[in-house]
Amino acid sequence: MKFGVLVFPGSNCDQDTFHVLSAVAGQPVTFLWHESSSLEDCDAIVVPGGFAYGDYLRTGAIAHFSPIMQSVKRFAASGGLVLGICNGFQILTESGLLPGALMRNAGLKYVCRQLFIRVETADSPFTQQTHTGDVLKVPIGHMEGNYFCDDATLQQLEQQQRIAFRYCEPDGSLTAAANPNGSRSNIAGVLNEGRNVLGMMPHPDRSSELLLGSRDGRLIFDSMIAALTARV
Repeated sequence: MKFGVLVFPGSNCDQDTFHVLSAVAGQPVTFLWHESSSLEDCDAIVVPGGFAYGDYLRTGAIAHFSPIMQSVKRFAASGGLVLGICNGFQILTESGLLPGALMRNAGLKYVCRQLFIRVETADSPFTQQTHTGDVLKVPIGHMEGNYFCDDATLQQLEQQQRIAFRYCEPDGSLTAAANPNGSRSNIAGVLNEGRNVLGMMPHPDRSSELLLGSRDGRLIFDSMIAALTARV
């Protein structure tokens, strides 16, 4: 199997993601430049964090017009695995691959810290190595992480179990204090209808080694690897 990590002008977590996939998870991985339209026969795509195109207009607004994202959209439509992390989540919503939008944090301040998220569904290629209700320790680093969707979309996400993660307390309880950005219903990550696209604001790439304070994020990448292995 082979992973592809997108690179836009302003990406700053592409190297982190490449490191985790290659050095930690031991998987073949390549960088995919934003001006290219080739996914180079990759089996899974990761849209990393950062500030694609400087976050001009709004986060992810320009990136979704790039040649590489047109290929990613076709790839996702065919069932390919796509993971968007932080700015990658923003790009996926702008591209229409995921519902909702990421707005300015409720406190209008950049937030960068370790926190906890609760797994809401283990029924996805990105969470199959976890159990529903598991609490993961992962960091965030964003200014526009306030997830919003309308009532009908929220109801659909709930009914179809497409909310992947929620911000929580260390014991798994959902509180307003545990919500770092004002996201609706404490949502930290969502899946598309086909369950092959995941967007999440927390950084599994920054929490896949104990040296960084937690290796819980590696469960996301291990789940993807297991899902791809099962397809062979």
